[in-house]
Amino acid sequence: MFEVGDYIIYGSSGVCKITNVGPMKISGVSKDKLYYTMIPCYIRDSEIFTPIDNERVVMRRVMSKDEAEDFMSSVSDIDELEIIEEKKRELEYKQAVLTCKPEVLVGLLKTIQTRIDERTAEGKKVTSSDAKYFRIAEDNLFGELAISLDMEKDDVKEYFERFLQTEETKLSD
Repeated sequence: MFEVGDYIIYGSSGVCKITNVGPMKISGVSKDKLYYTMIPCYIRDSEIFTPIDNERVVMRRVMSKDEAEDFMSSVSDIDELEIIEEKKRELEYKQAVLTCKPEVLVGLLKTIQTRIDERTAEGKKVTSSDAKYFRIAEDNLFGELAISLDMEKDDVKEYFERFLQTEETKLSD
């Protein structure tokens, strides 16, 4: 169970801060059931209420600072996703995002970046699906890393890219 003040990942809402744990204070709602009240860190003017036993949406603690630092040192070892059927590409992207797993999000970012580079080299435009899921993966991953590493979300992208450049250096050696 999470406690007031904890930062958690809550599905597609990303990083949220728990502000209350207890029964809902709304008439008609059972006082026997406990709910988390949380505020998404990167969605303005929003509040979420969910039962503490909700199993339909991924809920997990954000990485600790040590876990985030270890994770960052491993990003160069994370492989791209394997998209077998082109027709199911967007579904694969969606399923990757729904896992809320940082390593899967990195794989997704690498996969989409490779595709963007290939399409650009061929004189083709970036697809709306690629752009959409790239942005979602970045927002979710960088949001968690910002909280874990006590950084501004905008600074995480540059920090992350330095670790990816380490990978490119390894490949050219």
